[in-house]
Amino acid sequence: MHQGMNESPINPLPAIVWLLAMPTIASEAVFGLGRLGLIGGAEGVGLRLSGLQMSAYAPEMVQRMWAMDAVDWRQVYRLVSYPFVNYSVMQALFVLAFTLALGNLVAREFRPWAVVALYLGSAIGGALVYTVAMSLVPGLSAPLIGGYPAIYGLVGAFTFLLWTRLAAANANRMRAFTLIGMLLLFQLVFGIVFGGAGYGWIAEIAGFAVGFGLSFLLVDGGMARALRQLRQR
Repeated sequence: MHQGMNESPINPLPAIVWLLAMPTIASEAVFGLGRLGLIGGAEGVGLRLSGLQMSAYAPEMVQRMWAMDAVDWRQVYRLVSYPFVNYSVMQALFVLAFTLALGNLVAREFRPWAVVALYLGSAIGGALVYTVAMSLVPGLSAPLIGGYPAIYGLVGAFTFLLWTRLAAANANRMRAFTLIGMLLLFQLVFGIVFGGAGYGWIAEIAGFAVGFGLSFLLVDGGMARALRQLRQR
């Protein structure tokens, strides 16, 4: 028998990537069963709405805590719950696709705990930057929901990896930012065509920046690698 004939043609995803994807998969399964009337009884159709209400992050929450100089620990969980519940099945599919694809690439260079820290850190950082931005335009804020800020954090980590590799090859480092540029262009066109873009892009760009920045600390030898490449002419 030829060597390699028993190997799977599909590379298995790291367990940590499935761990990040499972809450979204589970929530969509619950919402689907509710929509079919298999769970939740008469209230099953509204399970997604209930999930959104329980998980969404409202910038007013942190603004109120800041004004009162007190932390409402009963609501802090929303900083990490909002990425795992989505407005629609379509949004959830996009989030899952990017989580699995980018998570697989990032997990090759990051330890499992670092992948989780990167994902949740980008979600939290995106939410906090969104809160600050919305405080400057009162009356225009909307709750954050869905995994895009965390996904953009994975994009930031992937960009960091590509950036260091291009630097090592003495290539144009700006090419590393092609993916984020394409995503933002696609989002701009989508918002113009279909409307309703809102201000969620602020949290997404912030998530990208946090993901890129955290990579210096979370990837093995990241800071030393980046400094070495920056010093090269």
